Amino acid sequence: MSREDPDVIDSVEKALRVLMTFSAEYPALTVSETAELTGLTRATARRVLLTLTRLGFARADDRRFRLNPSVLRLGYGYLSSQPWWDHAQPHMRTLANRLDESCSMAVLDGADIVYVARVPSSRSMSITLTTGSRLPAYPTSMGRVLLAALPPDELDAYFRDVTLTALTEHTITDEARLRGELDAVRARGYALIDGEREIGVRSIAAPVRTRAGAVLAALNVSVNAARISVEDLTERCVPALLETASTISAEVGFTDH
Repeated sequence: MSREDPDVIDSVEKALRVLMTFSAEYPALTVSETAELTGLTRATARRVLLTLTRLGFARADDRRFRLNPSVLRLGYGYLSSQPWWDHAQPHMRTLANRLDESCSMAVLDGADIVYVARVPSSRSMSITLTTGSRLPAYPTSMGRVLLAALPPDELDAYFRDVTLTALTEHTITDEARLRGELDAVRARGYALIDGEREIGVRSIAAPVRTRAGAVLAALNVSVNAARISVEDLTERCVPALLETASTISAEVGFTDH
């Protein structure tokens, strides 16, 4: 148990902290690197890594540790329990083929969005995203949709904790202006981002809802700005996106969440 909170098990918290340290930036870690990145002692980091290895979630490669495919079981448990996994993907493939653009779905996790489904386009995009990818919410279309759906107190808490960093020259970093954008998203029913997270990438997103109207997730379409103007994105892609989001909502709305 945690010395600070008797309902928290310290060893579990430390193990999860180590697991979350592995990433595309850190695919393999030594004991010392793990300790430095997690703030754990070297002895604790070593015990956690050896425990993960014994359980089959990691493997030792010389002095470095890497994750094993078994760790995917942790994430798949979440995905398989959600209604959009079976219902959304066929409609997402139809939308991606119809527009010949990438289509994704994400949920909000703290200050980030997490991709829970993705259908890439046959066209080449400058960014590579997959299920499980994380992006900051404020400069993304799906993030704007999900933030706009938050209750006022939760949105206030978000703004207290988040740092609005300029990722490009177009990124909105002023809280009052961003709140105005979220008001606009609520009013029109979709979000549109033009180069705020990455120059040359435009995207639109719409909410996927329960029957009661609660937002479950956000659905988006991403395009290359050199090929599709904001006008074309709005006139041609938005109606198709809204139609697909509505269809998915109708199918997942009756399931348990």
